[in-house]
Amino acid sequence: MNDWNAKTIAEFRANEGRVGGAFEGAAITLVHHRGRKSGREYVSPMMYLADDGEPRTIYVFASKAGAPTHPDWYYNLKSAGLGHVEVGTETYPVRVSELAGQERDRIYEEQSSRYTALTEYAKKTAGVARSRFSRGDASSAILAL
Repeated sequence: MNDWNAKTIAEFRANEGRVGGAFEGAAITLVHHRGRKSGREYVSPMMYLADDGEPRTIYVFASKAGAPTHPDWYYNLKSAGLGHVEVGTETYPVRVSELAGQERDRIYEEQSSRYTALTEYAKKTAGVARSRFSRGDASSAILAL
C-alpha cells in the first residue's frame, strides 16, 4: 500500500469516516478487495455517492484520475463479484455489478455536478465506470461497477 493510501485509511478510521485534504467534506468509503491474480487483500479509499432512493446503496467511480485504463480495484471487484466496504464506522459485504446506459449516465452526472474533477477525468479518457454498493449480507449487497 502506498503512503498516501495508508495515511488516508488511518485518518478515515481515526475520524469515523471523515478525512481532510483533497477529500475534505466528501463522502469517502474504504473498499476492501482481493487481487484477482495475487490473491492479496487490498483496501482502497475512494469517494462515493449515496443513492437517494435506496439508503443501502452507494456508488463509486473507477476514474483513475482520467487514465486510459480502469484502476486495479475495478478489475479485482469485477472479477470476484464480492468485496467489503467501510462507510463511517460500519463495515459490510457487497456484491458487485456494473451500471450501464441511462442509469450509469444519471449517476455519473449527479456525482460530477458535485465534484467537477470527475468531469475532467472523463475528458481525458473514454469513460469512467460507475459502481454501486448496497449494504447487507453478500447475497443481497451490490457494488455496481
